[in-house]
Amino acid sequence: MSKLNLSVRVGNIQLRNPTILASGILGVTKALLKRVAENGAGAVTTKSMSKEPREGHKNPTVITFEAGMLNAVGYSNPGIEKAAREFADIQDVGVPAIASVIGTHKEDFVRVVEGLSGTHFSAIEIPLSCPHTPGFGLLAGQGTPQATFEITSAVRKVTELPLFIKLSPSIPEISTIAKAAEDAGANAITAVNSMGPGMIINIEAQKPILDYKVGGVTGDALRPIATRCVYDLYEAINIPIIGTGGVSTGRHAIEMMMAGASAVGIGTGVYYRGIDVFKKICEEISQWMRENSISDINTIKGAAHD
Repeated sequence: MSKLNLSVRVGNIQLRNPTILASGILGVTKALLKRVAENGAGAVTTKSMSKEPREGHKNPTVITFEAGMLNAVGYSNPGIEKAAREFADIQDVGVPAIASVIGTHKEDFVRVVEGLSGTHFSAIEIPLSCPHTPGFGLLAGQGTPQATFEITSAVRKVTELPLFIKLSPSIPEISTIAKAAEDAGANAITAVNSMGPGMIINIEAQKPILDYKVGGVTGDALRPIATRCVYDLYEAINIPIIGTGGVSTGRHAIEMMMAGASAVGIGTGVYYRGIDVFKKICEEISQWMRENSISDINTIKGAAHD
């Protein structure tokens, strides 16, 4: 059998393999992102950056349960000025780097993206969804076609970098939102963010475990929902999809690509399998490809569709 090809493209960005570090996991410093790249990731995404510094929520911010994780970190970050200095030479990480940008109004997104103008990111990711932080995402009205179009359009005017719009699985008509982003100039859709909010209660203490009480649901509980979202989006839009949500094995990644994803984001998989989860997933994908006489990973994209 000929040599296996695991390289993929997301728009005009070439990745050596389809695995991408999802935002909010290890992307707090350039050094950490470089470690992720050295452990096999095809691309990396920073922790979300806001205009002003944010402390985030108090601990505990992350807990596990039978079917995944619940998190309410609260977008803790040092603000765009410090972040821009930290990631000034981001090209040194060795793989495409994606900057995650957050805000409460379209002007905030514009300000943060403009603050990154001196860096060398490969793309900008804009999460228009957050189930656990007031003022961000759905709670700020960003989960509507109009708001999505306006925010994407505003950012499109101030950068030539590819724009990836990250959507919530809790939006009833996710395809409509994605189409609005596409019409406004988005280059890809990241599907999806955590779902919820959800809550787990300590019955001995008689109160919610998370200090913030509610959090976003990720991991195994999210994966079937994320896969369905990717499947629906593949039939509704013409731009690439980054399938994110509960991917921690090669089989999960293959499933997401068969639903229509061009690449896959990995978040909680790092927690469960370690920082080398990217290498492990690629090895598992390669093994499956050999067993099924498939030489090019791109040939399975959208295979689950009639």
